[in-house]
Amino acid sequence: MRATPVRLSVTERTGEVVLVVTGRLDAQGAGAIWDATLRAGTAARGRSLAIDLSATSFCDLDGATLLAAAEAAHGGPATLLGATDRITALLVRARAGLAAPLAPAPTSRAGLRETLAAGMASITDAIAFLGETAFALVRLPRHRRMFRRADFLTYSLQAGARSLPLAILLGYLMGLILAFQSEVPMRRYGADLFVADLVVIAMVRELGPLLAAIILSGRTGSAFAAEIGTMKVNEEVDALATMGIDPTTNLVLPRIIAVMLVMPVVTLALELAGLLGMTTVMRSFGFPLVAIVHESQGAADVTDLVGGLVKAMVFGVAVATIGCRAGLATGVGPRAVGLAATAAVVGGIVATIALDGVFALLFYRLQL
Repeated sequence: MRATPVRLSVTERTGEVVLVVTGRLDAQGAGAIWDATLRAGTAARGRSLAIDLSATSFCDLDGATLLAAAEAAHGGPATLLGATDRITALLVRARAGLAAPLAPAPTSRAGLRETLAAGMASITDAIAFLGETAFALVRLPRHRRMFRRADFLTYSLQAGARSLPLAILLGYLMGLILAFQSEVPMRRYGADLFVADLVVIAMVRELGPLLAAIILSGRTGSAFAAEIGTMKVNEEVDALATMGIDPTTNLVLPRIIAVMLVMPVVTLALELAGLLGMTTVMRSFGFPLVAIVHESQGAADVTDLVGGLVKAMVFGVAVATIGCRAGLATGVGPRAVGLAATAAVVGGIVATIALDGVFALLFYRLQL
């Protein structure tokens, strides 16, 4: 038996508008006459509204929702004509549903207690990882078989030789920029030659180790986090532990030791490139090479050079450790490795700047 198609007719009387619904008022029928019903309800504002359901063969909650929406468009309740008790009960439920306010979407705003708890958990994990790394270093003579020399050489090549072109380019440009920016104010006081002193001290004591650490964090720290993070996602780290191989000794120590040993070389190359850039600028201003070399030699001594290289080694250890920890802490899902690499870069740069502040205070106290 075919269902009677739904139809809507509007009858206007004196002071009253009557909506006559004929047919099956279910989801399909309500959708067919929805717009027309709301327009009729809106047009009936200021007059009485009646809905005649005598010829309605069926009405479910969707149909009752249409009736409640028509009442809302009219701005007041409508008089039901020929409605059964079932339709009346459904309309009461539909009216309550439309009148109920929408619940606000839950927010992910964390309170102060949750933020402090997360921070303390992160600090605790970092301290635990440092303890595991130090313990693995102490046990390294007994677990030499877990320390792969081939991996150590690969990481040394990755962090050292392959970083040299970028370090030299960045150092040369930084020397150029420092010399150009310092020349104008120094010229006001007739101290053009002292630009060499300024650049040498800045590169050897501060910018050389800092820039080398930033390069290391962007290139090597993120690579360490991505490599170990991929192994963690593929459960290769768990497989190493199952085979009795300590992941810290096998994966972390070769990377940290390699970075610690190559960082002074990269830093020294960056500093020499910076001095070359400074020399290029000062030669363009007419200073003889002999005067530039003589002034540079008197600007810094061996203590400054050694202090900068020690800072570079500490920065390298911090960046490599943070990168490895980010890799081992990788979660699950397609974004996990990318998030680990991002955390390694950000954490490495922040740790480098924080350690640089500690070294600045220490050198000031020691009068170095």
